[in-house]
Amino acid sequence: MAFRFWRRIQLLPGVTLNLSKSSASLSLGPRGAKYTIGPRGTRTTVGLPGTGLFYTVQNPGRGKTRSASARPQPDQPPVPVRDQLTLGFFKRLITPADEAAFIDGLQALHSGDESEALTQLEAAPEQPDARWAAGLLRLKREDLDLAQAHLQAALEQREVLGSLYAKYGIQATTHLTLTPEVTAHIGPRERGTRLALAELHQLRGETTQARAHLEAVLVQTPDDVVVKAALAELLLEAEPLPAEAADQIVHLAAGLENDTPVHAALLLYKGRALRALGLDEAAVATFTQAYRRKKDRPEALLRQIRYERALAYAAVGRRGDSRRELSAIYAEDPGFEDVAARLGVR
Repeated sequence: MAFRFWRRIQLLPGVTLNLSKSSASLSLGPRGAKYTIGPRGTRTTVGLPGTGLFYTVQNPGRGKTRSASARPQPDQPPVPVRDQLTLGFFKRLITPADEAAFIDGLQALHSGDESEALTQLEAAPEQPDARWAAGLLRLKREDLDLAQAHLQAALEQREVLGSLYAKYGIQATTHLTLTPEVTAHIGPRERGTRLALAELHQLRGETTQARAHLEAVLVQTPDDVVVKAALAELLLEAEPLPAEAADQIVHLAAGLENDTPVHAALLLYKGRALRALGLDEAAVATFTQAYRRKKDRPEALLRQIRYERALAYAAVGRRGDSRRELSAIYAEDPGFEDVAARLGVR
């Protein structure tokens, strides 16, 4: 499962251009329901506003290479998601009860009834896909015990996780805010489930368990920069930062280029780790690398990088550079961190 990070450019109300590193697509429709045209065909996306959960029905295509007959015609609209999730009377007679409950749960979620969705999804305890969706909804509500039970059950059946979604042509995706700078878009797979469990354990202050899930993902996909950033942020919670944890963060970011905002966040964490190891000159160079690209970077992230570089400048005796950085930050955001106090303004 790939994690996707989107930069969204609002063109018109209800029309959004979605840009990723490898492709672009156009989404049309109100909040909570989108029809998207992209290089892989068309897809209809609907979701429950405020939950982070949304479901996509893919209408396969081959971009510019597909034949004219394969393109959606005006009299052949994509199958509405509501119809995709509706079991007819006769089909319901031969559909197992727990599978029908799963479909009813997604239908309720599509309709905006989160409570009914949970009731139906939790009525299908033998279906890992239902447990996965119920776990994420419980996590949203911070019902952590139930969320853990559902997600752990889904993880234990990871070999078949996602199969029911695939059977009904549904792509299920949600997003998790892993760090202040990093959001992961996840689906019903082992990686997404482990990330959700890591977030759950972190909410409980169970660092060891959260770390174990993130490290398990990295064993399978060692170059996953999203998981690296999440693990580095988790390790940085320890105060003071142990040398072993700082060394692990530096290794996580070894050879990293500043390609995306996620890479910049991981470089920020690397710089903090270098400072904890007493390597302030190296930290200055790392923060400079992280700040070098500003386009498409969140202002809050750039400001945090400048602040950390100001502290590193001071640590290596470059007081003038440190004050210039702090002054620039103060001019933009006078309430940021302890910048005013460091400048002697108050």
